Amino acid sequence: MELDLFIRYGPSLLSGFAVTILCWIVGSLGGLVLGFFLACLYRFGPAPLKWFIFGYVEVIRGTPFMIQLFILYYGGPSVGILLSPVQAGIISFIVYGSPYFAEIFRSGFNAIPEGQIEAARCVGLSETRIVTRIVLPQMLVPITAPLTNFFIILTKETAILSVVTVPELLYETQTMASETFTFVEPFLVLSIFYWLMVIGTSRLGAIVETRVTGHLRRN
Repeated sequence: MELDLFIRYGPSLLSGFAVTILCWIVGSLGGLVLGFFLACLYRFGPAPLKWFIFGYVEVIRGTPFMIQLFILYYGGPSVGILLSPVQAGIISFIVYGSPYFAEIFRSGFNAIPEGQIEAARCVGLSETRIVTRIVLPQMLVPITAPLTNFFIILTKETAILSVVTVPELLYETQTMASETFTFVEPFLVLSIFYWLMVIGTSRLGAIVETRVTGHLRRN
C-alpha cells in the first residue's frame, strides 16, 4: 500500500466523507420526519388522502433510487427546478426514504391494540395526543430495529450520488483511482469508511433500543 497516495489525496477523501455524512444525515432525517407524517396521515387522515399517500408510497418504492435521482437532477431544469448536485442528492434521499420510513411507522401503529386508541378517543383525547402519549411510546421498541436497518441501507445508497457528480466519498475515490491508476488501495479504504459508518449506526440503534426498553419497563 502506497501511503504517500493517501497523504496526497487525504484531504479530498475526508472532504468526500464529510459530504457523504451530510447527505446521509440530512436526507435520512428528512425522510424519517416526512415518513412519520405520511404514516400519521395514512392512519388518521380522510380516505382521499390515504389513497394519495398509498399511490406515492407504491410509486417511490417501485422505482430505483438512481432513476429518481436522474429525474430530479436532469429532468428538473425542464420544469424550472435547478438544483446543485448536493441539493438534488439530499432531496432525492428524502423522497426515496420517506415511503420506507412511512411503512415502518405504519407497522408500528398497527401493533398498538385498537382498543387502547378507542378508549383514548372516548375520554376526549385528540388524535395528536393519542399519537404522542399512547401510540409512540409503545411502538418505539418494535420499530427501532427496522429503522436502524434502513438507516444502514441508506448509508450505502449514498454511493449512488456520485453518478450526478456529488463530491461524496465514492466520487473522490474514483477520482483518486483514475488519476493514480491504483484501484485496490482506494477502494479498500472506501470499504473501511462505509464499514465504520454501518458499525456506528448499528451500535447507536442498539443503544437507543436498550434505553427505550428500559424506560418503558420503569414506567
